[in-house]
Amino acid sequence: MKAIVYVKYGEPEVLQLSEIEKPEPADDEVLIRIRAAEATKADCEMRSFNFAVKWFWLPLRIAMGVTKPKKQVLGGYFAGEVETVGKDVLKFKKGDQVFGTTRLLFGAYGEYVCLPANYTIVPKPHNMSFEEAAAVPLGGLNALHFMKKANIRNGEKVLINGAGGSIGTFAVQIAKAMGAEVTVVDSTIKEEMLLRIGADHFFDYTKEDFTKSGQTYDVIFNMVAGSSYSKCVNSLNPKGRYLLGNPRISDMLRSFLTSKFTDKTAVFAFAGEKEEELIAIKDMIEAGKIKSIIDKIYSPEQATEAHRRVETEQRLGIVVISMGR
Repeated sequence: MKAIVYVKYGEPEVLQLSEIEKPEPADDEVLIRIRAAEATKADCEMRSFNFAVKWFWLPLRIAMGVTKPKKQVLGGYFAGEVETVGKDVLKFKKGDQVFGTTRLLFGAYGEYVCLPANYTIVPKPHNMSFEEAAAVPLGGLNALHFMKKANIRNGEKVLINGAGGSIGTFAVQIAKAMGAEVTVVDSTIKEEMLLRIGADHFFDYTKEDFTKSGQTYDVIFNMVAGSSYSKCVNSLNPKGRYLLGNPRISDMLRSFLTSKFTDKTAVFAFAGEKEEELIAIKDMIEAGKIKSIIDKIYSPEQATEAHRRVETEQRLGIVVISMGR
C-alpha cells in the first residue's frame, strides 16, 4: 500500500510517498481504508520534533524514538471505510463509512490502518464528505471538551485566543451554539472567516492586545503558547474560567493556585477523545449547528506542501490530505 512516511526528523522534505506492507487486522481490530486525514500542527511538531510546549520534548522523544521515529507513518485523525474486521468485532462491518482517531498508533497518512475496534471510531456524518469529516475529530473533540469544562451559560462573554486553527474554529461554533457572545483573537487574514462562522467581535493580535482593551470575559480559551497567564486571568470577570490549550509547566502550577485561592477557575486538562463526545459532535454536524472549515486539500504526493501550509499559520481553517477513492 502507499503511505506518507518519514524515517528521520526534519523539515517537511523528510516526508516521502512510499510503498509499505498492508496491515492485517487482529481478532479485535478493524482494517480501515483511509480516504482522508487531517494534517495537524502536532504532525508537524512530531516530524520536526520542535514543540511549542517545550516540556513535551523529552518524554515524547523517549517514547517516539530518540535518534529516529519509531512510528514512521503520521496521522491521528481520519475518515474512511471499513475494509474488513477481525473475528471478534461485532460493531463494524465491511463498507461502513467512519471517522475518528488513531490515538498514539498514528498511521492515518497511509491507505490503510488497523485499529482496535474499541478506539474512538464512529459513523461518518451523512452530510459530510470524507475530507470534511477527517477535519472534525481533532478540533471538534478538543473544542467540545474545553467548552463543556467552561460550563458556558447563555449570554456569557467568551474570548478565544488563537481562534483560526482546527480547535479554535470549532470552539467558536460550539460556544455560539451554547448561546455565548464570542470574541476571537487572531491575525487579520482570518477575520472574515471567523466572523462568517459566528464570531461577534474580532481582535487582530498584531495591532491590539485584548488584555489592554478594558474588556472582561466570563471565559477565556487560550490556544496560544507563551501568552501571559496573569494578563489573561486579570481579563476575567468574577467567577470567570480560564482554559489553557497549550500550557507551560508554570501555567499548570499557577492554574492550581488560581482555582484554589481565588473565585476564578483555570483548566488545562486535555481531551480524552471519548466515543460519546465524537458522537455528540456528529449529531451537531447533522443538525447543521457546526461544520469543519477546510483551508486546502492536498494529495499524498503533496504532503510536503501540506505541512508547509500548516506551519505558515496563514491557513484559513484546516488542512486535509485526501488519500483517494
